[in-house]
Amino acid sequence: MLYLIFWLLIFIFSLIFLIKGADWFVESSEKIALFFKVSPFVVGIIIVAIGTSFPELASSLAATLKGATEIVAANVIGSNIANILLIVGLSAVVARKLMVRRSLIDIDLPLLASTTVLFGFILLDRKIIWPESVLLLIAFLVYVFYSVQQSSESPEKPLPEEMVEDEYFEVLPSRKDRRRAKKKLEKFDLKIIFYLIAGLIFLVLGANYIVESVLKLSEILKISPSLISILGVAVGTSLPELVVSVRAAWQKRYEISLGNIFGSNVFNSLVVIGLPGLIKPLSVDEITLFIGFPFMAIATLLFVISGITRRISIWEGAMYLFIYILFVAKLFRFF
Repeated sequence: MLYLIFWLLIFIFSLIFLIKGADWFVESSEKIALFFKVSPFVVGIIIVAIGTSFPELASSLAATLKGATEIVAANVIGSNIANILLIVGLSAVVARKLMVRRSLIDIDLPLLASTTVLFGFILLDRKIIWPESVLLLIAFLVYVFYSVQQSSESPEKPLPEEMVEDEYFEVLPSRKDRRRAKKKLEKFDLKIIFYLIAGLIFLVLGANYIVESVLKLSEILKISPSLISILGVAVGTSLPELVVSVRAAWQKRYEISLGNIFGSNVFNSLVVIGLPGLIKPLSVDEITLFIGFPFMAIATLLFVISGITRRISIWEGAMYLFIYILFVAKLFRFF
Protein backbone atom coordinates (compact mmCIF):
# COMPACT_ATOMS: atom_id res chain seq x y z
CA MET A 1 0.00 0.00 0.00
CA LEU A 2 2.78 2.42 0.95
CA TYR A 3 4.58 1.50 -2.28
CA LEU A 4 1.44 2.42 -4.27
CA ILE A 5 1.03 5.73 -2.42
CA PHE A 6 4.71 6.54 -3.00
CA TRP A 7 4.42 6.14 -6.78
CA LEU A 8 1.09 7.97 -6.87
CA LEU A 9 2.84 10.93 -5.21
CA ILE A 10 5.71 10.65 -7.70
CA PHE A 11 3.12 10.71 -10.52
CA ILE A 12 1.39 13.81 -9.12
CA PHE A 13 4.61 15.74 -8.44
CA SER A 14 5.98 14.77 -11.86
CA LEU A 15 2.86 16.23 -13.47
CA ILE A 16 3.34 19.43 -11.48
CA PHE A 17 6.98 19.66 -12.59
CA LEU A 18 6.00 18.96 -16.18
CA ILE A 19 3.24 21.57 -16.28
CA LYS A 20 5.18 24.22 -14.36
CA GLY A 21 8.23 23.64 -16.54
CA ALA A 22 6.11 24.07 -19.68
CA ASP A 23 4.55 27.22 -18.22
CA TRP A 24 7.93 28.83 -17.48
CA PHE A 25 9.36 27.77 -20.83
CA VAL A 26 6.41 29.10 -22.85
CA GLU A 27 6.14 32.34 -20.85
CA SER A 28 9.85 33.03 -21.28
CA SER A 29 9.62 32.24 -25.01
CA GLU A 30 6.69 34.65 -25.36
CA LYS A 31 8.62 37.43 -23.63
CA ILE A 32 11.66 36.89 -25.83
CA ALA A 33 9.45 36.88 -28.95
CA LEU A 34 7.64 40.03 -27.84
CA PHE A 35 10.93 41.75 -27.03
CA PHE A 36 12.13 41.16 -30.59
CA LYS A 37 8.70 42.17 -31.98
CA VAL A 38 7.85 38.81 -33.51
CA SER A 39 4.45 38.84 -35.26
CA PRO A 40 1.34 38.12 -33.16
CA PHE A 41 0.50 35.11 -35.36
CA VAL A 42 3.79 33.44 -34.52
CA VAL A 43 3.39 34.21 -30.81
CA GLY A 44 -0.27 33.14 -30.69
CA ILE A 45 -0.26 30.04 -32.87
CA ILE A 46 3.32 28.77 -32.92
CA ILE A 47 4.50 29.61 -29.39
CA VAL A 48 1.26 29.45 -27.37
CA ALA A 49 -0.52 26.56 -29.13
CA ILE A 50 2.60 24.46 -29.62
CA GLY A 51 4.05 25.51 -26.29
CA THR A 52 1.06 24.13 -24.40
CA SER A 53 1.82 20.76 -26.03
CA PHE A 54 5.36 20.63 -24.63
CA PRO A 55 4.27 18.34 -21.74
CA GLU A 56 2.95 15.77 -24.21
CA LEU A 57 6.11 15.99 -26.31
CA ALA A 58 8.45 15.75 -23.31
CA SER A 59 6.63 12.78 -21.77
CA SER A 60 6.42 11.00 -25.16
CA LEU A 61 10.15 11.43 -25.83
CA ALA A 62 10.95 10.17 -22.32
CA ALA A 63 8.67 7.14 -22.82
CA THR A 64 10.35 6.32 -26.14
CA LEU A 65 13.84 6.54 -24.65
CA LYS A 66 12.72 4.19 -21.85
CA GLY A 67 11.30 1.71 -24.36
CA ALA A 68 7.66 2.22 -23.29
CA THR A 69 6.62 3.20 -26.81
CA GLU A 70 2.95 2.22 -26.35
CA ILE A 71 2.58 5.23 -24.05
CA VAL A 72 3.22 7.70 -26.91
CA ALA A 73 0.11 7.03 -29.03
CA ALA A 74 -2.04 6.61 -25.90
CA ASN A 75 -0.83 9.96 -24.59
CA VAL A 76 -1.53 11.75 -27.89
CA ILE A 77 -4.98 10.25 -28.44
CA GLY A 78 -6.02 10.77 -24.81
CA SER A 79 -4.78 14.37 -24.93
CA ASN A 80 -6.62 15.13 -28.20
CA ILE A 81 -9.84 13.68 -26.80
CA ALA A 82 -9.46 15.72 -23.62
CA ASN A 83 -8.69 18.86 -25.64
CA ILE A 84 -11.93 18.65 -27.62
CA LEU A 85 -14.46 16.95 -25.35
CA LEU A 86 -13.25 18.15 -21.95
CA ILE A 87 -11.64 21.53 -22.68
CA VAL A 88 -13.85 22.82 -25.52
CA GLY A 89 -16.89 21.43 -23.70
CA LEU A 90 -15.96 23.17 -20.45
CA SER A 91 -15.06 26.39 -22.31
CA ALA A 92 -18.46 26.43 -24.03
CA VAL A 93 -20.27 25.84 -20.73
CA VAL A 94 -18.27 28.59 -18.97
CA ALA A 95 -18.69 31.12 -21.80
CA ARG A 96 -22.26 29.90 -22.61
CA LYS A 97 -21.27 30.00 -26.30
CA LEU A 98 -18.11 30.02 -28.39
CA MET A 99 -18.00 31.94 -31.67
CA VAL A 100 -15.91 30.46 -34.50
CA ARG A 101 -14.06 32.69 -36.98
CA ARG A 102 -14.37 32.10 -40.72
CA SER A 103 -10.56 31.67 -40.89
CA LEU A 104 -10.75 28.71 -38.50
CA ILE A 105 -13.42 27.11 -40.69
CA ASP A 106 -11.57 27.72 -43.96
CA ILE A 107 -8.06 26.81 -42.76
CA ASP A 108 -7.95 24.91 -39.49
CA LEU A 109 -11.01 22.65 -39.70
CA PRO A 110 -10.00 20.95 -43.00
CA LEU A 111 -6.41 20.60 -41.78
CA LEU A 112 -7.52 19.12 -38.44
CA ALA A 113 -9.84 16.66 -40.20
CA SER A 114 -7.19 15.58 -42.73
CA THR A 115 -4.60 15.25 -39.95
CA THR A 116 -6.94 12.92 -38.03
CA VAL A 117 -7.51 10.79 -41.14
CA LEU A 118 -3.75 10.56 -41.82
CA PHE A 119 -3.04 9.70 -38.18
CA GLY A 120 -5.72 6.98 -38.17
CA PHE A 121 -4.37 5.46 -41.39
CA ILE A 122 -0.88 5.23 -39.88
CA LEU A 123 -2.24 3.58 -36.72
CA LEU A 124 -3.98 0.73 -38.59
CA ASP A 125 -1.07 -1.74 -38.49
CA ARG A 126 -0.54 -0.97 -34.76
CA LYS A 127 2.99 0.33 -35.24
CA ILE A 128 4.56 3.58 -36.37
CA ILE A 129 7.90 3.35 -38.17
CA TRP A 130 10.35 6.07 -39.17
CA PRO A 131 9.11 6.66 -42.78
CA GLU A 132 5.61 7.27 -41.36
CA SER A 133 7.12 9.61 -38.76
CA VAL A 134 8.88 11.57 -41.50
CA LEU A 135 5.55 11.85 -43.35
CA LEU A 136 3.87 13.22 -40.21
CA LEU A 137 6.61 15.82 -39.69
CA ILE A 138 6.44 16.92 -43.34
CA ALA A 139 2.67 17.25 -42.95
CA PHE A 140 3.23 19.52 -39.94
CA LEU A 141 5.58 21.77 -41.91
CA VAL A 142 2.93 21.99 -44.65
CA TYR A 143 0.35 22.89 -41.97
CA VAL A 144 2.50 25.71 -40.57
CA PHE A 145 3.41 27.04 -44.04
CA TYR A 146 -0.20 26.97 -45.22
CA SER A 147 -1.48 28.63 -42.03
CA VAL A 148 1.10 31.42 -42.24
CA GLN A 149 0.39 31.97 -45.93
CA GLN A 150 -3.38 32.07 -45.49
CA SER A 151 -3.08 34.34 -42.45
CA SER A 152 -1.00 36.87 -44.41
CA GLU A 153 -3.22 36.72 -47.50
CA SER A 154 -6.57 36.86 -45.72
CA PRO A 155 -6.30 38.91 -42.53
CA GLU A 156 -9.60 38.85 -40.67
CA LYS A 157 -11.09 41.45 -38.36
CA PRO A 158 -11.76 40.37 -34.77
CA LEU A 159 -15.22 39.22 -33.79
CA PRO A 160 -17.32 42.00 -32.18
CA GLU A 161 -17.27 40.18 -28.85
CA GLU A 162 -13.48 40.02 -28.74
CA MET A 163 -11.36 42.60 -26.97
CA VAL A 164 -8.76 44.29 -29.16
CA GLU A 165 -5.39 45.64 -28.06
CA ASP A 166 -2.13 46.60 -29.68
CA GLU A 167 -1.23 44.00 -32.31
CA TYR A 168 1.80 42.66 -30.48
CA PHE A 169 -0.23 41.94 -27.35
CA GLU A 170 -3.60 40.74 -28.62
CA VAL A 171 -2.53 37.11 -28.18
CA LEU A 172 -2.11 37.48 -24.42
CA PRO A 173 -5.15 36.39 -22.39
CA SER A 174 -5.93 39.55 -20.39
CA ARG A 175 -5.30 43.30 -20.27
CA LYS A 176 -3.29 42.81 -17.09
CA ASP A 177 -1.01 40.32 -18.86
CA ARG A 178 -0.61 42.63 -21.84
CA ARG A 179 0.26 45.63 -19.67
CA ARG A 180 2.79 43.51 -17.82
CA ALA A 181 4.25 42.30 -21.13
CA LYS A 182 4.56 45.86 -22.42
CA LYS A 183 6.54 46.85 -19.36
CA LYS A 184 8.75 43.81 -19.81
CA LEU A 185 9.65 45.03 -23.28
CA GLU A 186 11.46 48.01 -21.83
CA LYS A 187 14.21 45.80 -20.47
CA PHE A 188 15.53 42.34 -21.14
CA ASP A 189 17.01 40.93 -17.95
CA LEU A 190 18.59 37.60 -17.10
CA LYS A 191 15.47 36.41 -15.27
CA ILE A 192 13.89 35.53 -18.61
CA ILE A 193 16.83 33.31 -19.55
CA PHE A 194 16.84 31.81 -16.04
CA TYR A 195 13.16 30.81 -16.27
CA LEU A 196 13.66 29.53 -19.81
CA ILE A 197 16.43 27.17 -18.62
CA ALA A 198 14.58 26.29 -15.39
CA GLY A 199 11.46 25.49 -17.40
CA LEU A 200 13.43 23.17 -19.65
CA ILE A 201 14.99 21.38 -16.64
CA PHE A 202 11.56 20.95 -15.00
CA LEU A 203 10.19 19.60 -18.28
CA VAL A 204 12.94 16.99 -18.53
CA LEU A 205 12.69 15.90 -14.88
CA GLY A 206 8.89 15.82 -14.90
CA ALA A 207 8.77 13.85 -18.16
CA ASN A 208 11.31 11.30 -16.95
CA TYR A 209 9.61 10.56 -13.63
CA ILE A 210 6.07 10.61 -14.97
CA VAL A 211 6.95 7.78 -17.35
CA GLU A 212 8.73 5.92 -14.55
CA SER A 213 5.69 6.31 -12.27
CA VAL A 214 3.28 5.17 -15.02
CA LEU A 215 5.29 1.98 -15.52
CA LYS A 216 5.46 1.32 -11.77
CA LEU A 217 1.75 2.01 -11.22
CA SER A 218 0.76 -0.26 -14.11
CA GLU A 219 2.90 -3.00 -12.58
CA ILE A 220 1.42 -2.53 -9.09
CA LEU A 221 -2.21 -2.23 -10.26
CA LYS A 222 -1.75 -4.87 -12.97
CA ILE A 223 -3.23 -2.69 -15.71
CA SER A 224 -1.88 -1.53 -19.05
CA PRO A 225 0.44 1.53 -19.03
CA SER A 226 -1.67 2.79 -21.97
CA LEU A 227 -4.76 2.98 -19.75
CA ILE A 228 -2.98 5.24 -17.28
CA SER A 229 -1.50 7.29 -20.12
CA ILE A 230 -4.68 7.73 -22.16
CA LEU A 231 -6.49 9.05 -19.11
CA GLY A 232 -4.22 10.24 -16.30
CA VAL A 233 -1.19 11.46 -18.23
CA ALA A 234 -3.26 12.81 -21.12
CA VAL A 235 -5.55 14.89 -18.88
CA GLY A 236 -2.61 16.05 -16.76
CA THR A 237 -0.56 17.17 -19.75
CA SER A 238 -3.66 18.90 -21.20
CA LEU A 239 -3.98 21.19 -18.17
CA PRO A 240 -2.07 24.05 -19.89
CA GLU A 241 -4.60 23.97 -22.76
CA LEU A 242 -7.43 23.84 -20.20
CA VAL A 243 -6.20 26.96 -18.40
CA VAL A 244 -5.55 28.94 -21.61
CA SER A 245 -8.80 27.97 -23.35
CA VAL A 246 -11.22 28.34 -20.44
CA ARG A 247 -9.68 31.67 -19.40
CA ALA A 248 -9.83 32.97 -22.98
CA ALA A 249 -13.44 31.76 -23.39
CA TRP A 250 -14.46 33.53 -20.17
CA GLN A 251 -12.96 36.76 -21.56
CA LYS A 252 -14.72 36.17 -24.91
CA ARG A 253 -11.40 35.78 -26.74
CA TYR A 254 -12.75 32.92 -28.81
CA GLU A 255 -9.92 32.80 -31.35
CA ILE A 256 -7.39 32.02 -28.64
CA SER A 257 -9.73 29.57 -26.89
CA LEU A 258 -10.37 27.51 -30.04
CA GLY A 259 -7.18 28.23 -32.00
CA ASN A 260 -5.19 26.86 -29.08
CA ILE A 261 -7.04 23.53 -29.39
CA PHE A 262 -6.64 23.35 -33.19
CA GLY A 263 -2.90 24.00 -33.00
CA SER A 264 -2.38 21.67 -30.06
CA ASN A 265 -4.24 18.71 -31.61
CA VAL A 266 -2.46 19.03 -34.94
CA PHE A 267 0.90 19.33 -33.16
CA ASN A 268 0.11 16.26 -31.03
CA SER A 269 -0.92 14.08 -33.99
CA LEU A 270 1.97 15.10 -36.23
CA VAL A 271 4.96 16.11 -34.08
CA VAL A 272 4.41 14.38 -30.71
CA ILE A 273 4.08 11.14 -32.68
CA GLY A 274 6.58 12.04 -35.43
CA LEU A 275 9.64 12.95 -33.34
CA PRO A 276 9.59 9.89 -31.03
CA GLY A 277 8.91 7.73 -34.10
CA LEU A 278 12.25 8.82 -35.53
CA ILE A 279 14.03 7.44 -32.47
CA LYS A 280 12.48 3.97 -32.53
CA PRO A 281 9.31 2.27 -33.85
CA LEU A 282 6.22 3.00 -31.76
CA SER A 283 3.73 0.30 -30.81
CA VAL A 284 -0.04 0.84 -30.47
CA ASP A 285 -2.03 -1.35 -28.09
CA GLU A 286 -5.67 -2.48 -28.32
CA ILE A 287 -7.06 0.09 -25.87
CA THR A 288 -5.52 2.95 -27.82
CA LEU A 289 -6.56 1.67 -31.26
CA PHE A 290 -10.03 0.22 -30.60
CA ILE A 291 -11.29 2.58 -27.86
CA GLY A 292 -9.12 5.68 -27.95
CA PHE A 293 -8.94 6.40 -31.67
CA PRO A 294 -12.69 5.90 -32.40
CA PHE A 295 -13.54 8.40 -29.65
CA MET A 296 -10.90 10.79 -31.02
CA ALA A 297 -12.40 10.49 -34.52
CA ILE A 298 -15.93 11.10 -33.17
CA ALA A 299 -14.74 14.09 -31.12
CA THR A 300 -12.99 15.58 -34.16
CA LEU A 301 -16.08 15.05 -36.35
CA LEU A 302 -18.31 16.77 -33.77
CA PHE A 303 -15.80 19.61 -33.51
CA VAL A 304 -15.79 20.05 -37.30
CA ILE A 305 -19.62 20.05 -37.44
CA SER A 306 -19.81 22.59 -34.61
CA GLY A 307 -17.20 24.72 -36.35
CA ILE A 308 -19.17 24.80 -39.61
CA THR A 309 -22.15 26.31 -37.74
CA ARG A 310 -19.75 29.04 -36.50
CA ARG A 311 -20.79 28.68 -32.86
CA ILE A 312 -20.62 26.12 -30.06
CA SER A 313 -23.52 26.55 -27.65
CA ILE A 314 -23.65 25.72 -23.96
CA TRP A 315 -25.74 22.63 -24.83
CA GLU A 316 -23.14 21.39 -27.31
CA GLY A 317 -20.50 21.95 -24.63
CA ALA A 318 -22.55 19.87 -22.18
CA MET A 319 -22.84 17.13 -24.82
CA TYR A 320 -19.04 17.15 -25.27
CA LEU A 321 -18.58 16.68 -21.52
CA PHE A 322 -21.13 13.84 -21.47
CA ILE A 323 -19.32 12.03 -24.30
CA TYR A 324 -16.06 12.39 -22.37
CA ILE A 325 -17.71 10.71 -19.37
CA LEU A 326 -18.79 7.89 -21.71
CA PHE A 327 -15.18 7.60 -22.92
CA VAL A 328 -13.90 7.22 -19.34
CA ALA A 329 -16.64 4.67 -18.59
CA LYS A 330 -15.69 2.68 -21.70
CA LEU A 331 -12.02 2.66 -20.69
CA PHE A 332 -12.97 1.06 -17.36
CA ARG A 333 -15.37 -1.34 -19.13
CA PHE A 334 -18.52 -0.09 -17.38
CA PHE A 335 -20.37 -1.03 -20.58
